Amino acid sequence: MIVAPYIEINQPIGSFYFSKMRAIDLGKIVNVTPRSASPSAIQRDESSRRINEISNYCSDPDATFPTPIIISVYEDANIRLVNNQFEIPLESNKKIGEVIDGQHRLKGILKSSFSDRFELPIILMFNLTEEEKAYVFSIINSKQTKVSMSLIYDLFALSKHRSPQKTAHEIARALNKNPESPFYNRLKMLGKKEEDQEFATLSQGTFVKHLVNLISKDPDLDYRLSKRNEVLLENKTLPLREYFLNGEDKVILKILLNVFNALKDTFPQYWESPIDNILWKTTGYVAVINSFNSLYDLGDKYNDLSYNHFKKCFSHFNNYLNQNDLELTSKDFPSNAQQQNRLSKMIIESVLTAYNNS
Repeated sequence: MIVAPYIEINQPIGSFYFSKMRAIDLGKIVNVTPRSASPSAIQRDESSRRINEISNYCSDPDATFPTPIIISVYEDANIRLVNNQFEIPLESNKKIGEVIDGQHRLKGILKSSFSDRFELPIILMFNLTEEEKAYVFSIINSKQTKVSMSLIYDLFALSKHRSPQKTAHEIARALNKNPESPFYNRLKMLGKKEEDQEFATLSQGTFVKHLVNLISKDPDLDYRLSKRNEVLLENKTLPLREYFLNGEDKVILKILLNVFNALKDTFPQYWESPIDNILWKTTGYVAVINSFNSLYDLGDKYNDLSYNHFKKCFSHFNNYLNQNDLELTSKDFPSNAQQQNRLSKMIIESVLTAYNNS
């Protein structure tokens, strides 16, 4: 028998009931049916990736799921309302209703090893027609406003624990504030361009998202391990990771200053007018980040990660562009992921070819 207190809530659609239940118990008494499996179902097909993300997140010492699971109760469900409490018998294979919203949360928690730790807020809705169920689902999932990634990364600054996201955010902030930085006052912090940021062409969210990829293959796992005071794993394929693990964020900042100051000085015409080219927009930035490991490894081979090393690299790339009559504009490099990859390959191949021929 499951016994849970409830609060009755009255809204135009009717009365529904707010309560709580252990995830492990909830999983025993509700159905989750995707629309592809039944024409009367309203749930989207489940995403294994999303379920695994939630399952992994459950190991976070601060894991929380404050949003209620919404359940449409079946007409024949055996539920008694007694003294402001639900009484639900745990009958063999007997389900009381179907999940309208929250299927991935529930399945992710149940897949984890921590399902017995979580009480989940739930809302029970009775006597819903198929049309009303579809309406509730569509309103919940179509009216949400996606939170800016710039804001999300900015909030990592409030954390007391180290994480790739926090390090990348602090580097972005330092580059945006440092007059010696090529990104000085050129990053749209919180995703918005300020009045005095005429040349701000890159959002904080984009900058941080791709910089994180140079530090970690799984930043969320790193953050959870950090909060649990566990050792973070090395990864030799990420040259900046060792600096991050050693707390040498200033070294990462210095290397990035060398990289992008060299880029600025190799292509001064593009830096002076960033609106008219792709080098200082997402396409160019992502291409440089994607080529970074190759440029770093080459410099590391010669024990040289200085400004001069990266200036030499980008000079080879500039020569390649001139030889092939290419310009770093949207005409030659339209704004999409395919062109980002194409541009990064050009950088890598032009530099390696020049070094091999020298």
